[in-house]
Amino acid sequence: MTISVLLLAAGILSAPWAAPARTEPAATVRAPLPALAPPPAEASGVTGSLDVEAATRAYLGELSGPARARSDAYFEGGYWLMLWNFLSGAFIALLLLFTGYSARMRDRAERITRRAYWRSAAYAAQYLVAVAVLSFPLELYQGYFREHAYGLSHLTLGGWLGEWAKGLSLDVVLLAPALAVLYAIVRRVPRTWWLWGGVAAAAFVLFTIVLAPVVIVPVFNHPTRLTDERVTAAVLSLARANGLATDDVWEVDASKQTSRISANVSGALGTARITLNDNLLARCSLPEIRAVMGHELGHYLMGHQYLVAFALGVLALIGLAVVHALFQRIRDRFPGWGVRSIDDPAGLPLVALLFSAYVLVATPLTNSLTRSIEQQADSFGLNAAGEPDGFARAALRLAEYRKLEPTPLEEFVFYDHPSGRTRIRAAMRWKAEHPETWAPPAQPGREGGSR
Repeated sequence: MTISVLLLAAGILSAPWAAPARTEPAATVRAPLPALAPPPAEASGVTGSLDVEAATRAYLGELSGPARARSDAYFEGGYWLMLWNFLSGAFIALLLLFTGYSARMRDRAERITRRAYWRSAAYAAQYLVAVAVLSFPLELYQGYFREHAYGLSHLTLGGWLGEWAKGLSLDVVLLAPALAVLYAIVRRVPRTWWLWGGVAAAAFVLFTIVLAPVVIVPVFNHPTRLTDERVTAAVLSLARANGLATDDVWEVDASKQTSRISANVSGALGTARITLNDNLLARCSLPEIRAVMGHELGHYLMGHQYLVAFALGVLALIGLAVVHALFQRIRDRFPGWGVRSIDDPAGLPLVALLFSAYVLVATPLTNSLTRSIEQQADSFGLNAAGEPDGFARAALRLAEYRKLEPTPLEEFVFYDHPSGRTRIRAAMRWKAEHPETWAPPAQPGREGGSR
């Protein structure tokens, strides 16, 4: 588990109080917002009717040739990276165990302090550094070289190395104490530690939701209040119309790292913060921005931050139960590892190996869960923003790095968001059911409008 994984799982849902103190930028003259491209003829309703499948196919046809092939290749490569990351992690875990290095890290921690909690934390810090160093070649390939090969990264090698170092530092600062808490639970309730460990995991996810914008995001980016009234007025109006009262919209400078578009409405316990990245502002029309923000409002207003914390807690509970059932049997077969018992931090590589194997096997389940949550937010966003064509255009932009038309099996196993095809079809279905958004107005003296 790394900080990047936590941010992905929590959707960078976080609380806005205590935002970093910064000098507010003076209002600047911005370039005109991009215009929304007209829909394909099949999706325009000019004939007085709208066929959902024909409209969907027309939109899908706008990403073709080399661009479609590049998107498919990038996303399909991710399938293999899931396997390679697991195998790399398994190799590292077994290397630490069979060489006895894990036991030596434990012994070193015991020489540093006598307190059990801090021994666990000291071991965890060493473990996180060792794993990061040993996995560095694969991280460099998939995080830097591969991203540049597909034109998705704006970081120089030095910039990427700096972010890698920051991520490792945050892992040590935040995850080492969290792992020490897990081992404290194991010592306190050895028979049911897996149950309480799941509760602690849910609490940690919620804690991360609150902490992300205050501590984590500013390490990598520089949030500032958005001053473009063209955007803020539209976004805040959409928020107020759906029952969310907030005064500010934030902008984050993601373009220094990537060309991807994103936004979120983050917060917990009655707080809310709206954030758009600068790629979204530079590349998307106002209808696209409204469509994206409608989706993000759906996550917040439907309480998905709490659902995510609960679901990840349950999934962690099951995974820890698997670890509890298998750990001692495996440890007893390899006494040379020097692992004393399940409450010995030197066994953390085995815990990580068993838990990561469970996560890999459970991938279709976890992806189906998050995909369902995303579809709920899609439906909310379409109804809130009323921008089906903006939604479809945004889906096409996401298809720059997400395969647009997977097979049903691919979507079930590998997609944690609905595919572009699924999303565009949903937008066209909504549009077909709301002819007032595309049908020509009724002519004077005629009964009703065009059918």
